[in-house]
Amino acid sequence: MHPLLECLHAFLGGFIYEGGAVPQMGSVAAGTTAMDYEPEEHHRKISIQTSLCQIPWNDAALNLLDNPGAPSFQAEAKQATHVADAVLWVFNASAGVKTELEKLWEYAAERSLPGLFFISGLDREGTAWATLVEELEKALEIKTVPLSLPIGQQTSLEGVVDLLSGEAYRYGADASGRRQKAEVPAALGGQVEGARKKLMEGAAEADDQLLEKYLGDGMLTAQEILQGLKSGVTTRSLFPVLCGSAGKNIGTVEALNALVALLPSPVERAAAHPVQASKLGGSGSIQLSPDPTAAFAAYVFKTIIDPFMGRLNYLRVYAGALAPDTGFLNATRNVREKGGRLFHGVGKKYTSIEKSVAGDIVAIAKLKDTQTGDTLTSDNAPLLIPKPPLPRPLLSFALEPKSKADVEKVSLGLHKLVEEDPSLEFVRNTETHEMILSAMGQLHGDVAFEKLKRKYGIEVNVHTPKVPYKETIRKAASAQGKYKKQTGGHGQYGDTWLKLEPLKRGAGFQFVDEIVGGAIPRNFIPAVEKGVVEAMHEGILGGFPVVDLRVTLYDGSYHDVDSSEMAFKIAASMGLKKAMEQASPVLLEPIMTVEVSTPDEFMGAVIGDLNSRRGRIQDTVPKAHGTIIKAAVPLAEMLKYSSTLNSLTGGRATYSMDFLTYEEVPREQAARILEEQKAAKAGAVQ
Repeated sequence: MHPLLECLHAFLGGFIYEGGAVPQMGSVAAGTTAMDYEPEEHHRKISIQTSLCQIPWNDAALNLLDNPGAPSFQAEAKQATHVADAVLWVFNASAGVKTELEKLWEYAAERSLPGLFFISGLDREGTAWATLVEELEKALEIKTVPLSLPIGQQTSLEGVVDLLSGEAYRYGADASGRRQKAEVPAALGGQVEGARKKLMEGAAEADDQLLEKYLGDGMLTAQEILQGLKSGVTTRSLFPVLCGSAGKNIGTVEALNALVALLPSPVERAAAHPVQASKLGGSGSIQLSPDPTAAFAAYVFKTIIDPFMGRLNYLRVYAGALAPDTGFLNATRNVREKGGRLFHGVGKKYTSIEKSVAGDIVAIAKLKDTQTGDTLTSDNAPLLIPKPPLPRPLLSFALEPKSKADVEKVSLGLHKLVEEDPSLEFVRNTETHEMILSAMGQLHGDVAFEKLKRKYGIEVNVHTPKVPYKETIRKAASAQGKYKKQTGGHGQYGDTWLKLEPLKRGAGFQFVDEIVGGAIPRNFIPAVEKGVVEAMHEGILGGFPVVDLRVTLYDGSYHDVDSSEMAFKIAASMGLKKAMEQASPVLLEPIMTVEVSTPDEFMGAVIGDLNSRRGRIQDTVPKAHGTIIKAAVPLAEMLKYSSTLNSLTGGRATYSMDFLTYEEVPREQAARILEEQKAAKAGAVQ
């Protein structure tokens, strides 16, 4: 199981338990955690979607969003980060600072979100608290301060010292698993004193007045330490670190206390970083204030289709208030909606509420036209809350139903999956005639196909998509296309002379009529063009579409009785194929613009691999913690690139890919492609 996720699941389980939402701790291994409830999550012991968790703590209401950490599902984390006010990063001590944590850190940095770190799994062999904190500071280039210290090491971990209060707590002394106050071990006296000094210094450096007092008195009160820490956290100049063991619930209470004491409320966050919404019609922008009496405004960051609750949309309410069974405007789609019941949730358990106010996270039922990314507002105050840019899916699967009876059901089922997970993309490729599902990775795709079977009873065969090759010509050529047939009565007669000329790449198709003197009657000219266009659907090399050429109809003849539109269509298609044979036909392949973001130590390996894929390196751009490599690479060489890149870089590199142009396929590759196409057609006929 993924170590980052394992500790996160158990950690949230501790939050829910301590907050009173469940009577006992769940188990990751047993699949009984409240936050992971889909069969695909139980099977893999990972999160695959964002889950809601609302709990009360210290007179505050905490809206928590449990996000997947695996790369295949980080679009979920991106959407959740977009509506968050702060972040708690949880990582496993035995795994260290991994790529997933770095990516989640980047998402938060994009929005200047403050946060805390919790290092879990300190009860495992080979873990060292101090080393991990140093690794964290180095990897993310941040300044940290400790909020707690472990009591005991590795398998002897028993509890933590809360550095804010100076008190020690041991866990697991009774069946409840909850903490009990204890004496600070004498052996930790020096460490505690040093850590509290670092904590005090960090608080002082975050506030000029506190720094002046600290330099003068050498001491700060507990309240002043909290004041300084909160200032440093809010400005992201300071990142407190907590420790414990999620599986044993060690350190959970200290983390909850820190969340409430140090992270900003919706009001505080809005004051420092207000959400800028755009007015409809391009008439400027407006800052949203978390005022429950203001006009209603909310953003939809998640959609789920629950087997019992039906369709639910998760909202972040930014302004105003919302009651059940009330109407409002979907400003994104300009349609009125009437919502149903409102819910708070803990995993799959939903509790009805009577009102949701600014700052709240809520699930709403019965919205008909609302999708993830939409803005909901009062009728008289329409505006749009910006959407986050989501990572593009990188791995595509061609699929077909195992049962022909499921052809239409496949499309409907996949559209519903895309509703729940916009990082999936589903299209019907009109060139290859395949149904294509694109996902963030192999795991993402596998989960989608499992859901398709479980939710909608549809099984599919999956294979690598075909590359949409095309054909074109290199030089001009002319040929006659003549169709003549006697059938006893009226015959068929059509005669065309066509000239083909190559056009620049991407120019498409041009048809030119140069018939003069009535060589072909005007009413048959459209049939000639139609015959040419239909013939271009299958080129003479491998049956691929023909592009980028001008076809000129310059001569021909007709028969008063036997000529027809059909005859001229057939004649035109014959003429096109004959002319192409003389026009140096070539095979074209799609070329993609590829950008790889990689740590510098892997740059050479990544560039070498791209070169081996017939890629051309266009540029290398330095960035924080690495380099962006820009290249042009044939699509045929990129179909399974994600797994290779993960292997080359230990999962620490990411990439994006967009269509650039079509280029000629080198002769050797073209011969192989055409031979494979010929064999595939022969196999289909048998």
